[in-house]
Amino acid sequence: MNLTMKLFIATFFSLALTSCVSKKAFTSLQNEYQLSKDQLVECDQALITISKRLDACNDAKQKLENDVNISISNNKLREEQIQDLKAQITDIQKVRDRQVEQVGDLTVLSQSANENIKETLSQLEGKDKYIQVLQAARTKTDSINLALAVNLKGVLSKGISDTDVDIQVDKTVVFINLSDKMLYQSGSTKLTPRAYEVLEKIAKIIESRPGLEVMVEGYTDNNPISKPGIQDNWDLSVLRSTSVVRVLQKNYNIDPNRLIAAGRGEYNTIADNGTQDGKAMNRRTRIILLPKINEFYDLLNPDEAK
Repeated sequence: MNLTMKLFIATFFSLALTSCVSKKAFTSLQNEYQLSKDQLVECDQALITISKRLDACNDAKQKLENDVNISISNNKLREEQIQDLKAQITDIQKVRDRQVEQVGDLTVLSQSANENIKETLSQLEGKDKYIQVLQAARTKTDSINLALAVNLKGVLSKGISDTDVDIQVDKTVVFINLSDKMLYQSGSTKLTPRAYEVLEKIAKIIESRPGLEVMVEGYTDNNPISKPGIQDNWDLSVLRSTSVVRVLQKNYNIDPNRLIAAGRGEYNTIADNGTQDGKAMNRRTRIILLPKINEFYDLLNPDEAK
């Protein structure tokens, strides 16, 4: 029996008993009824407050779960980088040890040979130092790309299907693969409203990294196309990448000197065009975030190395 029905019955009995009880008793019953009613209101308000707290707790829990997932991904990438660097260091140490052993096997050396060995060792030491510079440059580049990928995944994870966006780190660059169905209207170079939302998020990351250049590559499947202004898939892929570059420049103020538009046509496939799923995977646009060449080589300068 719910509270409303209980109140109704209590009211009914109160009215029924008014003819059978004294005025004082009736007044007491009315006071009790009012008290019960006030308590019911307080209970309702308490229930609302508790519900809001529960919702807040659920939101906090979801945020913590997201943070944990990002941290796990971050740690995994770092572990892979550490193992790769350890393997490189081991190989370099083996080469150095072999060279030292070869020098140690020389028992009779002329003064000229001694000088040659000293020069060789000096050169080896210089090479070791430069190898350390190369390792530092790679570590710095990998760290930058790792942070960039984590930021992109965090920004693009909300409300976007995993099949529509794929972010990868490969050597010195970061790839963002965007699906055809999310970016463009069917068979067209015109961007969808959803595309503007996604490109706005990507533009914010690009704007925060002025040391990066941005290449946009368009890809198609192998279905032939011929429309006014579009001769074949080469045209379609280039026009689509140009559409993205134009939005990044005009709508989100990305410096055009940093932008590159390219088309790959129906080639460089990542799936079999013999199936519809394969065609859908091949129809994509790739945004490549790569360091400017001059800044990358600055990392390799021993005078600038820390």
